[in-house]
Amino acid sequence: MGGKKKQVRAIAALARRVREYWAQRDRRQRRDSQRLELDYGTMRRVASGKRLPALAHRDVRTESRLFPLLARLPLFGIGRLVTTKSWLLEHGPACYWRLHKVRVDYTAQDLDHGKAWGILTFKGKTEDTVREMDRVMYHDWRLVPKHEEEDFMSFTHVPEENIRYVPYPPLLRAMILAEREKMGEPAGEEPMIDLERIRHFPKDYFKNLDLKKQAEGTAV
Repeated sequence: MGGKKKQVRAIAALARRVREYWAQRDRRQRRDSQRLELDYGTMRRVASGKRLPALAHRDVRTESRLFPLLARLPLFGIGRLVTTKSWLLEHGPACYWRLHKVRVDYTAQDLDHGKAWGILTFKGKTEDTVREMDRVMYHDWRLVPKHEEEDFMSFTHVPEENIRYVPYPPLLRAMILAEREKMGEPAGEEPMIDLERIRHFPKDYFKNLDLKKQAEGTAV
């Protein structure tokens, strides 16, 4: 007696594929206000369930995202300067954005999500083109008061010093000087590390170096 043939349910299979397609489309088209919605009680993203890092909890409670700041301003703050707490602590008034364009997500509660574009000034150096501002959803943004804008814009860019040579750590320095003394070489100038020198080591370089040290003993 032959086995019972499996009935093909074409309509049910098609309906399942349609539901999968709709679910995938909804995930792709999910707005930032839905994707980044945060439960402030548990510090978890509502959509993904991921918990924010513990170090971010204090900023979430005390600092603001970009759009809650802009929602209180005329024209959503176009033309104003905004900066972040992280920049203020690390660089002072040398880093800020000047807002040029704002696209608000009107489906978000309190209009607290969207995209913004502006011109970035970082460490006193201003870019030439308008580009999209990143990390607008971070609880790190601060609005620059109008009476302080002149202090931010008058900051002079100081070129960074390019450091090429740095001293060796004390133990390595002592080993190098001891090796020179062992080889009968003069102490000479202070040994320094060349940060721009590119070194290529054979695959078994460090293994052979360890074997050589074991055979000769430590110089110090």
